[in-house]
Amino acid sequence: MAQLVYKRIITDLKKRIFAGEFPALRLPDERSLSETYHVSRSSIKRALSRMANDGIIFKKRGSGTFINPLYLKNESVFNYEESSNLGVTDNFKMNGKRPQIKVLEFQVVKPTPELQRDLFLKKDDFVYRIVRLRSFGQQPFMIETGYIPIKIVPELSRKIISGSIFNYLQTEHNLAVTKSFLSVFAEPSTTEDQQLLQLKATEPTGIMEGIFFLDNGTPFEFSTMRFHYKYLKFNSFVTVN
Repeated sequence: MAQLVYKRIITDLKKRIFAGEFPALRLPDERSLSETYHVSRSSIKRALSRMANDGIIFKKRGSGTFINPLYLKNESVFNYEESSNLGVTDNFKMNGKRPQIKVLEFQVVKPTPELQRDLFLKKDDFVYRIVRLRSFGQQPFMIETGYIPIKIVPELSRKIISGSIFNYLQTEHNLAVTKSFLSVFAEPSTTEDQQLLQLKATEPTGIMEGIFFLDNGTPFEFSTMRFHYKYLKFNSFVTVN
């Protein structure tokens, strides 16, 4: 329960930060936050410590806790939290909103030799090919093409893939996607990119491509995510000991 409390505090503070509730970029002290959220000081300390580790805030000795202005300026759609899966539906947000999903393609196909290698499949195995368009309101930002072995989830349907596949996997099969190996790069946009992502012919596409693994080590999905370049943004906070 304590873990849920500190996560709730982080979520609410981030919403308030982006809503402009702290124009001086300074957060209230721990006692005030404790009273505001009706929780213990230890829960506040844990929430602030996590936010500091993520580079959202920083503490200045003797002066208080401040919001990192670069974090405020460069909000990323990638907001991975301490959760049990790495799903796009659960972890990608913009201004506190989750993306909508439009299924473009859903079929069963024979895997290529490369997919057989990447997902450790046999020659007679088949995979789902799932193509989905992700949007924030009227702005599409990502074309997601995923390949999932049928033998892992033989009952996938269009209804299931219209939501979070990773959540379904966890709820119905007690399996979680907890690891991934991803490559990030850019290339010229294709005609399809330009049409679906509302890009100009001269604008590039950001690519995030890789394999997602179950918590038991099984490769679950090979995915290629093609982004509107404006949304392919990562924030990283580095500390040097």
